[in-house]
Amino acid sequence: MASLAAANAEFCFNLFREMDNNQGSENVFFSSLSIFTALALVRLGARGDCVSQIDKPGLQSQLKRVLSDINTSHRDYELHIANGLFAEKVFDFHKNYIECAEKLYNAKVERVDFTNDVEDTRYKINKWIENETHGKIKNIFRAGSISSSAVMVLVNAVYFKGKWELAFTKNETVNCLFKSPKCPRKAVAMMHQERKFNFSVIRDPPLQVLELKYHGGVSMFIVLPENDLSQIENRLTFQNLMEWTNPRKMSSQYVEVFLPQFKIEKNYEIKHHLRALGLKDIFDESRADLSGIASGGRLYVSKMMHKSYIEVTEEGTEATAATGNNIVEKQLPESRVFRADRPFLFVIRKDDIILFSGKVSCP
Repeated sequence: MASLAAANAEFCFNLFREMDNNQGSENVFFSSLSIFTALALVRLGARGDCVSQIDKPGLQSQLKRVLSDINTSHRDYELHIANGLFAEKVFDFHKNYIECAEKLYNAKVERVDFTNDVEDTRYKINKWIENETHGKIKNIFRAGSISSSAVMVLVNAVYFKGKWELAFTKNETVNCLFKSPKCPRKAVAMMHQERKFNFSVIRDPPLQVLELKYHGGVSMFIVLPENDLSQIENRLTFQNLMEWTNPRKMSSQYVEVFLPQFKIEKNYEIKHHLRALGLKDIFDESRADLSGIASGGRLYVSKMMHKSYIEVTEEGTEATAATGNNIVEKQLPESRVFRADRPFLFVIRKDDIILFSGKVSCP
C-alpha cells in the first residue's frame, strides 16, 4: 500500500497548498482520499489525454482494497466513503462501466434530468448525500447552483466518527483566548488533559507535533508552529509534512495538552482547484474524452463538489467530507506543554493513508 499512501499524500498536500493559497487566512478542511477516489471513478471511463492527467499506475487495485476496508463496519469507529456520478439522461451508461464503478468504488451511477427538471434533480442528489453522511451534510447544492445545461455532475461524500483513546474530561474544559489575525482575542472552549502521548519537537522550522489516537487505528496529528503559521505554510511539502508527522520519529512522553473545540464546514467547487493542478481536460467540453463511461454525445464533468464537515469535542471527532536530524525526542519526567491557542495544521490518518487534512485559523 506504500505507493497508494504516497500518491494520496502527494495529491493531498498539492491540493492543500492550492486551497490554502485561495483561502488565505480562512479555515481549510477536506478529504483528499474522497476526492482521489472520485477521480478514480472518472478514470475508469477516461480515454486519451484524460488518462495521463489522472492516472497513477498500479493504484486501482490498491484503492479498491483500501475502500473495501474503509467501508466495512468497524466496532471502534464509523468511516464511509461514497461517490455519485449523475449524467443527463440523453447519455447511455455502458453496462461494464456501471458494473466496475459499483464493484470497485461502491459508486452510485445514475441518469437524471438536468434539462427539464434541474431543481428536482438537485433535491434528489442532496438527499442522497444527506443519507450517505448520516444527516451531517445537507443541501450540498443550493438552489440555482446546478444549471439546466449541466451534462455530468460528480459528487463525493465521506463520513467519519471516532472516539479518542484518551478522552478529554468535560469539567477540565475552560474558556481561553485564541490568538489569530483571523479572530483576534476570541474566547474558545479549550479542552485540557495531561497524559502520555506521542510527541516530537522540530528545530527547523520551530514547531511541535502531537498524535491524538482514536480507537481502531486512526490518529489525528496536530502540527503547531512556535510562532506564525506561515513558517510552516511556506515550507509545506509532501516530504516535510510526512517527516514532521512520521510516528516512527515521535516518542511517548507526558504532555499537558490544551486543544480548542472546533467545528469546520466547507463547500468546495473542486474543479477550479484541480484545474490549477493540471487536471483540465475532463472539465473541458471540447477536449474531454470520457467515452468509456457512456455513449450519446460529448460527455464531460460540468461540476465537481466536495463538502466537508468536522467537529472536535472532548469525546472525539465527527467528520464528513512528511530529516530525522531535525527531530528531538524528549524523554523527561516533567510534562511538555502543547498549547494550541494559535493557528495550526492537522491531518487524520488511518495507518499510512491520509483521510482528512485541515488548517484551523479560527475555531
